[in-house]
Amino acid sequence: TTLKMVQHGNVKLSEVAIGRLNKKLEPLRAILEVHPLYKAVESIEDLQIFMQNHVYAVWDFMSLLKGLQVNLTCVDIPWIPRGSRIARRLINEIVLGEESDQVGGRFISHLELYIESMEHMGADTTGLEGFLQSMANLKNDYSEKNIKNALEANDVSPPAQAFVRKTFSFLQTGQIEVIAAAFAFGREDLIPLMFTGLLKDMNKGLGGILDTFIVYLERHIEVDGEEHGPMSLQMMTEICGDDNDPRWELAIETAYQALEARVKLWDGVVELIEKDRKKRGTK
Repeated sequence: TTLKMVQHGNVKLSEVAIGRLNKKLEPLRAILEVHPLYKAVESIEDLQIFMQNHVYAVWDFMSLLKGLQVNLTCVDIPWIPRGSRIARRLINEIVLGEESDQVGGRFISHLELYIESMEHMGADTTGLEGFLQSMANLKNDYSEKNIKNALEANDVSPPAQAFVRKTFSFLQTGQIEVIAAAFAFGREDLIPLMFTGLLKDMNKGLGGILDTFIVYLERHIEVDGEEHGPMSLQMMTEICGDDNDPRWELAIETAYQALEARVKLWDGVVELIEKDRKKRGTK
């Protein structure tokens, strides 16, 4: 994916390292671009299953974001200037957009917008709400065991469980280049425009119940492509250094694992949709 540059203090990108990374990710990006999932969503019931699983990826993205903010800025009292000034600015701008975006004349996080879109089209949010409550009760102890227990206690589907656990395995390393790579390359806009087009067609026959979800998708595509994507690349350069820095190798491996996890999530959601159709007696 070629991302437009946004200048912040004239950051010089580590273009050779990013080129190596893009080459490694090419096969996985190609799979995701034409994944059978997008054509598998044919009915409102199919879409509900998609959203009831995808919402966990929307949620854990915010945890990656906070993992970066905690490492790149000072969130303690007393406040002390910390780390790269450029990385600090970039992460705070991304946090503002993801946690308090301005959509339709109001401020809202992208997760809350997603949950609203689920409610508007009849998707079940009870599993997610229970899971978020379990997470709140952990009080920052996001060990592997605690994450696993919270997922299982709230009947989260196996594909979504595996995805969240993989994301938290990156956070559990405490390594900033790992967290940054999972954030920057595991989550770039992976839902193709074709899917938004299919949803718009579906929405016409459903009396507009997908309006909020379409707003979410279009806003995400706009923000990721024009602002947060380029900022993430600049942040990676600030964190990993020049093209020959060994931190890039770890970042490349992490990015690959993060995209691989997304492919597995999509595979799992297709299976869940097919299983649900059999249960409902539809093909």
